[in-house]
This record gives sequence, C-alpha cells and structure tokens, in this order.
Amino acid sequence: MIDTSKLKLPVIAAPMFLVSGPELVVASCKAGIVGTFPALNQRTTEGFDEWLTSIEQSLSGVDHPGYGVNLIVHKTNPRLQADLEVCVRHKVPLIITSLGAVPELVEAVHAYGGKVFHDVINIRHAKKAAAAGVDGLIAVAAGAGGHAGTMSPFALINEIRQFFDKTVILSGSLSTGADVAAARVAGADFAYLGTRFICSAESQATDDNKRMIERASAADIVYTDKVSGVWANFLAESIAAAQASSEGSKREEEGDKPIDFGEELLAPEDEAKAWKTIWSAGHGVGSITTSPSVAEIVDSLSSEYETAKQRL
Repeated sequence: MIDTSKLKLPVIAAPMFLVSGPELVVASCKAGIVGTFPALNQRTTEGFDEWLTSIEQSLSGVDHPGYGVNLIVHKTNPRLQADLEVCVRHKVPLIITSLGAVPELVEAVHAYGGKVFHDVINIRHAKKAAAAGVDGLIAVAAGAGGHAGTMSPFALINEIRQFFDKTVILSGSLSTGADVAAARVAGADFAYLGTRFICSAESQATDDNKRMIERASAADIVYTDKVSGVWANFLAESIAAAQASSEGSKREEEGDKPIDFGEELLAPEDEAKAWKTIWSAGHGVGSITTSPSVAEIVDSLSSEYETAKQRL
C-alpha cells in the first residue's frame, strides 16, 4: 500500500520517539516521501486513533506515497494489541515493528493489504523477521540515531541480500541526498532518515534539541545502553546536562561516573521520561546546520540526489 510511483525520493522519514507527530507525517507525505510516527508518541490508544483520523483527513485528496506507524512489539508495551486493532481499522499502509517480529501481527496487517517493515541491527534478528513473513527489513547500521546497531551498512546489506529478496531499507548516518544515492547504490530500496527531520519546522522536538543538533558533529554522539536498557546513540551534551540537573549531590559524591539509568528495558512511560531531556541523534549530525520546513529539506535532498546520480 506504499505507492512508489508517487515518491519524489526513495526516502522514509523514520518514526522518532517524542519527535514525530501528525504534522511531520503530513508534511513528509505532501513533500513526496513516506512519513511515519511511533504509536506511543500519543499517550493513549484513543488519542492515537484520533491522530490517525487527523492524518487521513489532512491527506484526503492529496497525491502521496503513503504513511506508516511504528509499533513496539515487546512485553513492556501493554498497548500493542489495542494499537494494532486501531491500525487494522484504519488500514494503515505501513507498519514498522521494533523489538520483536510476530507472525500473527504480520498476518493481521497483510489481511487488509498493508505492509510490515521490521527494524534489525544484526543478521540473527534479520533472519527471525524474515521467517515471520515481513515485507521489508530496515537495516539499522552503525551511526543511526535511536536504537542502533554497530555493523557497517555495507556488511549488513550484503549479508541480508543473501537470504532476503524483498524490500531493504538502510538506516545509519544518512542526512544528505548523496547519502540517499549511496544507499541505493549499496543495494537498499529506501533510505531511512531520522535525525535530518528532527531539525525540521514540523517536528515536535524542542528548539533546544534542534540547536544542539545544529552545532553537533559525529564526535558529539555517545553510544550507550544506560538510558533505556537498549544500546542507542545520544547527544553527549544532553547527557551532560541531565547529569548536571538531575544528579546533584550524587554526582558530587561519585565524581564523573555516568548516570545509571538501569540495565533492563524500560516500560514506555519510563522511557519517555528518560528521553525527554536526553536526546537521541545519529552520526549524520555534522551535515545538519539549519531547521527548515520538511518541504525545503526534501527539495534539498532531491537536488543533492540528482547531483550524486550525475557523478555516478
């Protein structure tokens, strides 16, 4: 149900926790790329239902490639079944699953003609998702924002292509149109861009978050499991600010010891608290210095993409 003939670029705007909302999704779709958001960015299933209705109304009569929703498939997410039922009722074109690939979920989405793409950071996860019948694998390579892996994008795509002939999406440090072209040349069908769209007028990120990304470089990204229990990339400056503001006397006693946010995967409500002031970003921050509209970002990406193709 993703109409590739209506794509301006082979790009999916990745669903970002506490950042992606209806405005970013609608702007992305209108600009000619696939817009997505996490269901858990809305605090209730009822609110999530309302968001989908709002997106559908805003895109009514608009030629666009389609939109998607990210569902966390993990025991810590008590809303999974209820949110899935809402997605089925709305016939959401694309479901992006994370932290678990379940055949029953894939079957439920396929029943109304939807597609399921699944996040993977290694080949073991990729093979499990392929066995579950997903339509696409999102290869989350080294340097991606959020929950990221450590494999080279070339190694990850090459090994996935040995056993998976469906859609492959590449994630990891992609911020420019040349990066999108490189992903296609490497064997991906889509490029998955997240951090670039944090710094957009339509994102729900705070101005402080955007400014921090605009002045950051790859050296300012820290890979840690101390925020949510799962390894992810974060802005070092936001971690330092959290240490300064929330640790207080504990930091004075323990010196510069990193904050221990716990070793187990956090429940969604606890993860939201952790990510509210500790901000995620990928290694591609060094290419981002402004926060224009999504339409302007896509126009720039498109121009850079065409220039890169001409070089090839």
